[in-house]
Amino acid sequence: MLPLPTFAPRLIAWQRVHGRHGLPWQRTRDPYSVWLSEIMLQQTQVATVIPYYERFLARFPDVAALAAAPLDEVMALWSGLGYYSRARNLHRCACEVIDKYDGSFPNSAAELAELPGIGRSTAAAIAAFSFGAHETILDGNVKRVLTRIFGIEGVPSEKRVENTLWGLAESLLPTSEIDTYTQGLMDLGATLCVRGRPHCTRCPFAEECVAHLSGRERELPTAKPKKVLPKRQTLMLVLCDGESVLLERRPPTGIWGGLWSLPEAIDEAVLASCAARFGVTEPLQPLASLTHTFTHFQLTIEPRLATIDGGKNIRYGVAENSYAWVPLHDTSAYGLPAPVRRLTEALQEKFKNVLENAE
Repeated sequence: MLPLPTFAPRLIAWQRVHGRHGLPWQRTRDPYSVWLSEIMLQQTQVATVIPYYERFLARFPDVAALAAAPLDEVMALWSGLGYYSRARNLHRCACEVIDKYDGSFPNSAAELAELPGIGRSTAAAIAAFSFGAHETILDGNVKRVLTRIFGIEGVPSEKRVENTLWGLAESLLPTSEIDTYTQGLMDLGATLCVRGRPHCTRCPFAEECVAHLSGRERELPTAKPKKVLPKRQTLMLVLCDGESVLLERRPPTGIWGGLWSLPEAIDEAVLASCAARFGVTEPLQPLASLTHTFTHFQLTIEPRLATIDGGKNIRYGVAENSYAWVPLHDTSAYGLPAPVRRLTEALQEKFKNVLENAE
C-alpha cells in the first residue's frame, strides 16, 4: 500500500505538470468567485459550468450585486444548469453574507458550512482556495480516488465508509501548498481516475493503487444497488397567440421550485378546465411528447397546444403575479426548466414557419 506521507508530495508534483491551470476561477483568490464556481461545480461538469460562471460574474460581479438582484433574474441566468435549489441557495447565501458578515465571506470552513447551500466539502474547498486554510475536501471525485488507491470497501455514501474516508483524507493533508494539493485531488478525479475507464497508465499512483493492482478499477468505489427509476407523466398547457406564450410561476420549493413553466395538470379533463379559465373553447392539440430524467424519476411531458387571440388582454382570474404573458422570442429572460425551454424554442420555430408561409 502507498505510504501515506508520500501521497501529498507526489500529487502536488503531478498537479504542477499535468493538472488543470487555465480554468477561469483559478485566476483569483476572491472568495465570492471561488464560492460561485464551487456551487456551480456541484454535480456538474467543468465544460458545462464555464459559460454559466462567466455570465454570472459579468452580471453579478460581487456578492452585493447578487444579493440585490431579484431571484427571478438569478433563476433565469441559472436556467439549464439544473439542480435549481443551488440557485435559490446561492441567492439566500449572498443575502446572508451581506446581512451577517457585512459582505465579506467568513474565512473558516466551519462558518462557511453554516451558510445556505455550502456543505462540509464545499466549505473546505472555498477555505483552501481563498484563504489557504488547512482543510480537506471529500466530494464524489475524491471519494473515487481514495477508495481506489487505498482499497476502501463499501458504498462511499454510507456513514461508516464516509467517516473512514474523511479520516483518511484528513491524514493525507500536506502542511503547505494546500491549494495546489486540493486542485490536484480534483484534477486527478476529473481527468484520470474517472468513472468507467480510468486512465491508469498516466496516473502517478498506478504502481501502488489497490484497485489497479487487483484489476478492480470498475468495482471500486462500491456502487449502490441500482434502482429502477419510477416513471411519471404530466400534461402541460401551451397557450399562445403565435407571438407570446403563457407562463406560470412554480411554487418556491419542490421540482423546478421558483422557476417559470407551463400550466400543468394530471389529466386531460383538468388541463381542459385550466385552458377554459383562459377562454379556450376549442379542443387542445397534442404536440410531440418529451422525456426528462431527474435523479429519482423519469418524467414524460405531454404538451397540449391552444391558440387564442389577444393573449396579452387576458384577465387571469387568479393572482396575476403567478402568470406572465411572454413573447416567444424573450423567454430567455425567465428561468425555465430545460425541457420547457426546448418546448418554447420549438414553438417559436413553428409559428415563425407559419408566418413565413402565410407571407
